[in-house]
Amino acid sequence: MRTLKKLGLALAVLVALALLLEAAARVRHRVQYGTFRRVYLYERDAATGLMTPVPGHTTDRLRIDSRGFRNPELDVPKPEGRTRIAFLGASTTFCAEATGDEATWPHLLVEALRAARPALDLDYVNAGVGGYTIESSRKNLALRVAPLEPDLIVVYHAVNDISKDTRLLAQEQGVYTEHADSDSWLSRVSLAWFLVEKNLLLRARQKAAVERPANGSAPRLEADPEALAQAFSGRLATLLEECRATGADVVVATFSHQVRAEQDAARRLEACNTALYYMPYLDPDTILTFFDAYNRGVRAAAAATGTPLIEGELDIPGDTAHFNDSVHFKDLGCERMAERMTAGILALDLPSLAAP
Repeated sequence: MRTLKKLGLALAVLVALALLLEAAARVRHRVQYGTFRRVYLYERDAATGLMTPVPGHTTDRLRIDSRGFRNPELDVPKPEGRTRIAFLGASTTFCAEATGDEATWPHLLVEALRAARPALDLDYVNAGVGGYTIESSRKNLALRVAPLEPDLIVVYHAVNDISKDTRLLAQEQGVYTEHADSDSWLSRVSLAWFLVEKNLLLRARQKAAVERPANGSAPRLEADPEALAQAFSGRLATLLEECRATGADVVVATFSHQVRAEQDAARRLEACNTALYYMPYLDPDTILTFFDAYNRGVRAAAAATGTPLIEGELDIPGDTAHFNDSVHFKDLGCERMAERMTAGILALDLPSLAAP
């Protein structure tokens, strides 16, 4: 009987500790993201088959409109004389890490354009969705964005295509057998366990990335970054052409990232934290090689389609003040990204931004 009581007491203590840990994790999450729940709430859009943010989802830091976009509610049909800017991309355009809707780089860019072109009546569509690749954005454009009649489309893509392209190749070579987003059932219920699970996995993959070049102890992907980037460039060119077919002006930007050539090995490893999580079969040097190759792919797609290109991906400092992880911006990063994009767009003398 005493043994059972002790076991019961021990179990009660463990349950209490687990609940306290879960509460602490959710409070921390609320401080960081403005909600006790997961930041991303998705549903499969019945009309398009795409995973999109849940319409009307609201936290202290973000508001999703009635169509599943992160922007103020849109007037549909578009009012006469209104200039509408659409942003196509993934989580780096959605900007969940920003402290509010007004801190995202698409919003800051539109505000800067309003200041520079006060005679224009501007609104915008932030159509960025976490996990989207070029192919996702093509469908997003055709079925959700083009019907909103954008006058200017801003395209910002690369990292999810790098992850997908290399993952498929790694699976073919047998050096990767899991999916980076495969959460256990417990992590889907408990935010605390989700964080523990992800951090343990991240540390294991960082350790493998350090060991791989030294002694080959971890599986390594054999890939030609230029060949994969060329295929990506072709897909991006198709998206840019489809954007232009809507009648809108189109611009495309090279992709910013935290890892830099001038960083030492330790700093480069830190800067590759989430990149290694999603691409554990690579190491920091190879990740940087892929980022550079795919940015050359962006430039090639812009040249092939005659699409105005905005350079300056390294103008945003590669540090933890500007980046939340390998590629996602904090508020300071969003500010610098908006400055970069504003300067580039205003220098283009686009018809869509001409004074009425």
